[in-house]
Amino acid sequence: MGKRIHVQDLKRGMYVIDLDRPWTETSFLFQGLEVRTDTELRELRRVCEYVYVYDQTHATSVPGARSHATVKRAVPAGEDRRAEVLAASQAARRAPSIHGEPAALEAEIQVARAIEADARGLVYTMLDDVRLGRRVDVSGLRRVISGMVDSVGRNPDALVWFTHLRNKDEYTALHCIRVAILALAFGRHLDLTVPELNILGIGALLHDIGKVKIPNDILNKPERLTDHEFEIVKGHVPEGVKILESARDIPMAAIEVAACHHERYHGGGYARGLSGERIGLFGLMAAIVDSYDAITSDRAYHAGISPYEALGRFYAMRNKEYHGGLVDQFIQCLGTYPIGSIVELSTGDIGVVVAVDRKRYLRPSVALARRADGVRVAPGTVLDLGAGSDHVARAAEIRRVLPAAAHGIDPAAYIPGGPRTEPGIARERA
Repeated sequence: MGKRIHVQDLKRGMYVIDLDRPWTETSFLFQGLEVRTDTELRELRRVCEYVYVYDQTHATSVPGARSHATVKRAVPAGEDRRAEVLAASQAARRAPSIHGEPAALEAEIQVARAIEADARGLVYTMLDDVRLGRRVDVSGLRRVISGMVDSVGRNPDALVWFTHLRNKDEYTALHCIRVAILALAFGRHLDLTVPELNILGIGALLHDIGKVKIPNDILNKPERLTDHEFEIVKGHVPEGVKILESARDIPMAAIEVAACHHERYHGGGYARGLSGERIGLFGLMAAIVDSYDAITSDRAYHAGISPYEALGRFYAMRNKEYHGGLVDQFIQCLGTYPIGSIVELSTGDIGVVVAVDRKRYLRPSVALARRADGVRVAPGTVLDLGAGSDHVARAAEIRRVLPAAAHGIDPAAYIPGGPRTEPGIARERA
């Protein structure tokens, strides 16, 4: 049990394990927090009267608060890699990543731009090949995924920026690329090895390949599907597995991503109705990243929601539809205010989150889009809300997160390093 204390007695270095209200009513979207900054103290004091804590000196006694290195040592030699990573996913604070410190974002953006374009060309070629009865180009696939893994290893935020390039008329192709990027960023966060990331990336990029067998008028139907139509859509999973099994040199673990991305932790998914750890690590991860991209995307039958709102929904479904520990880690991977979120600052200015400092996740870098008086700001003016030397940025805080496309703002216009669309104007859909 934790010790209940008044929030005025809360100090930096204490570990908060529970609040006097649901975590989803606060800015802290995942349970468990070591208080490290005055900003975190102020936020807890603003929303709570009391909290339950373990002192940081006893943090190892907190369930799920072990370091990543401790978790690794605790796993007996020869154990399934899945068990090791699932155990590590419970860690509230992690040791330094095996992938090292991130490279400079703007430099990696230029590399990531070429990698995303290469991936886009490959996906369209693969979809055409499958429609024509040809086999998947595995050598080209491995080359593209290897480049994506290398980029994510240098700085995952660079490729994540390209998940904001969206067009509902190109949904399947772009969705496959976005899911692969998100899966790789998530895998890096979990400290998967480079070979594991390559297998995960192959499966994620191909996870929806079976949709080429589903009629477009059903996939893009704006009204609710009939039961018969939904059964047809569900068929994309076994169709995708069949396509991948017929290809040469696709690892079985990659095929499991396609087989399991619609399975649900409580057992209510398809196509096999698996539940719990029977789904496997890659399947559990794929369910999260596939659903996240789907609900944040505009489709013929629904408008996408903001990344922030999506993470709140995932938190509410932890240990139900999705593995709770992995949901917590996915939220930590993207940050409380994910890249691309449209936010209103305490100054009244409106901007787009362009970079996340996961040591100060309540104070990301924000590109200004509109001043408080409504005047548009050309892309390029960035406030680092965590900067100790910039008194203007330091004085500003995020007041609230705005809905997707608020004020006609297209987050993709603020990708660091351009090219950009006209400031603040959402692109027309092709």
